[in-house]
Amino acid sequence: MHCEPTRAAGLARLAEFLPRAGRFYSEHRNSDEGGGDTPRRHVSHLSPWLHAGLLGEAEVVDAVLGQHSPRAAEKFIAEVFWRVYFKGYLEQRPSIWASYRAGRDRALAALEANAGLRTAYAQATEGRTGIAAFDHWAHELVETGYLHNHARMWFASIWIFTLRLDWHLGADFFLKHLIDGDAASNTLSWRWVGGLHTKGKHYLARADNIARYTAQHPQGPLAAPGLADDAAPLEEPADHQRVALDLPGPISAADLSEPFALLLHDEAAHAAPLDLPGVPALVIGATRSGARSPGGAAPRAQAFAHGAVASGVAEASTRYGCAAATWPSGMHLADMLACQNIARIAVPYLPQGWTRDQLWPELAAFAAQGRIVTILPALSRATWPHARAGFFGVSKQIETVLGACGITGSVLAAG
Repeated sequence: MHCEPTRAAGLARLAEFLPRAGRFYSEHRNSDEGGGDTPRRHVSHLSPWLHAGLLGEAEVVDAVLGQHSPRAAEKFIAEVFWRVYFKGYLEQRPSIWASYRAGRDRALAALEANAGLRTAYAQATEGRTGIAAFDHWAHELVETGYLHNHARMWFASIWIFTLRLDWHLGADFFLKHLIDGDAASNTLSWRWVGGLHTKGKHYLARADNIARYTAQHPQGPLAAPGLADDAAPLEEPADHQRVALDLPGPISAADLSEPFALLLHDEAAHAAPLDLPGVPALVIGATRSGARSPGGAAPRAQAFAHGAVASGVAEASTRYGCAAATWPSGMHLADMLACQNIARIAVPYLPQGWTRDQLWPELAAFAAQGRIVTILPALSRATWPHARAGFFGVSKQIETVLGACGITGSVLAAG
């Protein structure tokens, strides 16, 4: 999928999709009709801009409610809340991300030590398994950096239960290539398919289901012969205990009364969704997309991430009339701030994932000195406490959360 890494392009895609965000989306969202570099009609394709923070979940839902009733747009709004739910769930169980990283590294080491496993992995990632549907999706992912959500589920299920490959390797393959690759959504979705997210409940892909929902695909219906139809869910020895959330409250102008720098990063690349109550003296961009995987990020994924932060920094610098800088890996942020005589930093919340892994070790010292103002969107602050277990706990609170955040469809996305 080709998409420009700018907020303007994200808003344009949102405007194009809005008429179909109601009942049309509800009825057709599960169908993968292909598309290559052309956006599909049945889904929003907003995930790259949402992951990068070029668009905010709140403004997307507000724009949809400006054209559709809550009932008509219920399915789409729920999908947006799945993103928020996954973030909140992983925040309350950070050991899952640490466990994923350790499991991934073990799986990659096993790959290096076993020639037969390397062959099976290569056949899967290069689309040479003989399962036509799976092979098509493997090529599509590498060539476009995108897969339909239903295809991601089918792919993960076939990877785990038919090809019998380690799920950590599949999740890593996705993170390397997906333009919208997200630590929470990707990790927890693979765990859900395998039966680890909801203990004992896994997802088995079926050839008839794949054929049904790829009937409109240019190469469809896609064939998937020989799929496992009786496989036990995955198990793990670890029990990931929930930890209490300690979320920052809303920020005010008083919090930003002293000169401060605004840090834009891979998951918050634009200032507009942040609704800052102050004007920064400096805007800093930090991209660490290469840390998605030990093998780095694929060119499309890396280009979008770098382009998103670069465009966000440039637009913020123009909007606020302030200087702009880049914080490359290996450079000390303290030195950059000292040169500008700036002590405080406004940092969009760093959720569990590789961006936090890369940036927080240095930012922690600033936090200990009380020099960081953390920005967390109201929608996340209101939703995450409900992400304690399954999605149902969040879904039954959606109407209340939207009301509390003033998301009623009265203000269309802009800016």
